[in-house]
Amino acid sequence: MGCVLLNENMVHSERDVVASEPVRRVQNHSHLPSEAPLAMQIQAFGARPQPGRRVVTSPEGMTERRMLLILGTLAIGLLGAGEMMRPMREDGTSLFDMGLFLLFFSLFAWIAFGFCNAFAGFLVLAARRPAADKSEPGPSPLPGRRTAVLIPVYNEDVGPLFARLRTMTASVAATGAGALFDFFILSDSRADTADAEYAAYLAAAADSPVPVYYRRRERNIARKPGNISEWVGRFGAAYDYMIVLDADSLMSGKAMTRLAAMMDRSPGVGLIQTIPTVINSRTLFARWQQFAAAAYGPIASAGQMWWSGAEATFWGHNAIVRISAFAESCGLPELTGPEPFGGHVMSHDMVEAALLRRRGWSVHMVSLGEGSHEEFPPTIPDFALRDRRWCQGNLQHLRLLNSAGFHWVNRFQLLMGASAYLTSPLWLLLTLLTAVDMLGLVESPGFSAWPLLLTATLLIVPKILSFIWLMRDPERRSRLGGGRRVMRSMIVEVPLSILVAPLTMLAQVASIVNILRGQASGWAPQQRDSDGIAFREALRAYKWHVAFGALILAVALTGVEGMIWLMPIMAGLLLAPVVATVTSRSDVGDWLARHGVFPAEADERELSPAGNGALLPEMPAGFVFRLARGDSDAAQAGIAAGSAPRATVAAPR
Repeated sequence: MGCVLLNENMVHSERDVVASEPVRRVQNHSHLPSEAPLAMQIQAFGARPQPGRRVVTSPEGMTERRMLLILGTLAIGLLGAGEMMRPMREDGTSLFDMGLFLLFFSLFAWIAFGFCNAFAGFLVLAARRPAADKSEPGPSPLPGRRTAVLIPVYNEDVGPLFARLRTMTASVAATGAGALFDFFILSDSRADTADAEYAAYLAAAADSPVPVYYRRRERNIARKPGNISEWVGRFGAAYDYMIVLDADSLMSGKAMTRLAAMMDRSPGVGLIQTIPTVINSRTLFARWQQFAAAAYGPIASAGQMWWSGAEATFWGHNAIVRISAFAESCGLPELTGPEPFGGHVMSHDMVEAALLRRRGWSVHMVSLGEGSHEEFPPTIPDFALRDRRWCQGNLQHLRLLNSAGFHWVNRFQLLMGASAYLTSPLWLLLTLLTAVDMLGLVESPGFSAWPLLLTATLLIVPKILSFIWLMRDPERRSRLGGGRRVMRSMIVEVPLSILVAPLTMLAQVASIVNILRGQASGWAPQQRDSDGIAFREALRAYKWHVAFGALILAVALTGVEGMIWLMPIMAGLLLAPVVATVTSRSDVGDWLARHGVFPAEADERELSPAGNGALLPEMPAGFVFRLARGDSDAAQAGIAAGSAPRATVAAPR
């Protein structure tokens, strides 16, 4: 039985261990089990808590791995910045020169870190035996403790939302462990959408093979983290684990049971973050992102797991969390001051991972190969809207870098998250300085050219390594349509990335400027689908991009020497409305897919509506089974040690 209603004809399912529990109907369209309160302990970022447990799931050699990564990044960053400054050292070094060096070093180091991470991931994957992924050591172990599956929603399209819910509940029931799983729809939707959402819930829950509950908050305090915290405070004591999903998440029953079994066997692990694959892409933009995630994400993810160890990050969804650890560690205080830098913590996930690790709980990242999925924004403007929220949240993390008791790796991750946005104004500054130098407005011996080629190399080589790895993996290559289609897609993907990069740069610069002006991002519903953007609308949205590109073009037409270096930026800005319009169309995406460009490799491999719980192919074995079938925390070092798990996509949070 899924939905438990208060009426005289209530029927209990014999197999449902929760159906016998009293369920109360409360105001505001809610159906909930009996409350089992668990206090969320509000944390103090300035005070270190009492020492917790000792982390025993970190693999050996983590210090050496991290030092290799950092030293490689520093070496490439210093080399690139030093060579860029070589012509300018002829007349001595000034404060301006030192500022330029810091600018060059920051940008080279950022690119170098991504390169070193991807190179490490490639070596890890290349060292593995392909046959090791195909072997099946035995049936998937079933968990022994209760798990709540939490789906926070905010003004979602109820059709796709509850279709995913039906799929997941049927899949969980098919594993034989359905009695240990309850699903909760935790709604923060507006009142004007509540009736439709509630009606869709009743329809989906009435025939669900596992219990499904629903609650809508009238006051959306603290957004998603407040939603989760409120649930823990009311029901957390009744469950051992919670699988936190987003409204667009899809996870198989086998993936959920395996995650819960991992937690059963690893009492010192507080959180396991999966690496979801992108599915259901239709527009050209989303199909491009889905292909890039499937093709380039594995080596980046393998690299990240290689050095993160027991100090992995949290993306806020498609992860399993130990509820007792979360309650004692992750009560988020409200930051002093107004938004955007004060108020509630926005990008809560990375902070919660740091808080768990501060209390001695391990946080790991794993790849299940299959079974964990998400969707991607359909258009460039939709992605920019979501990115605006992330920008505010990640810049807010700068306030927390000196939090007492944080592991240095967690501080590093918070800094890298903020740097992902801070580099955009640095790139814009470099563009302007390059233009000023080429126009001869300042006396300068010019910049060395070959570091610019180094930049291109650092950006392109990870894509080449990804292609090499795909050619060594026949199964994944065939799922992407074969080698020719992969090559065809990469030929389109690279110039498309070059065209879109300036749009992202200016969008993030605008976000930072607005944040510094005190403008909070708000909380707009996420658009999950698109039928295209009109060119007039795109032109209005990107008029300043076009103006900036026209300015660069005007300078280039004067015959200024060296402007060729700015041509990719100019092209992207001038074509911004065209790119935004074309990439927003589903018919263009479908046409390209039919011709072998950006084939949607996961579309045919979703969970079946019948709910048999199968994904094709089933997720690989290896490290997952070593973890799930281990005997103690000490034995769980295999969660991040040895050969890295098969990575699928370095998905954004």
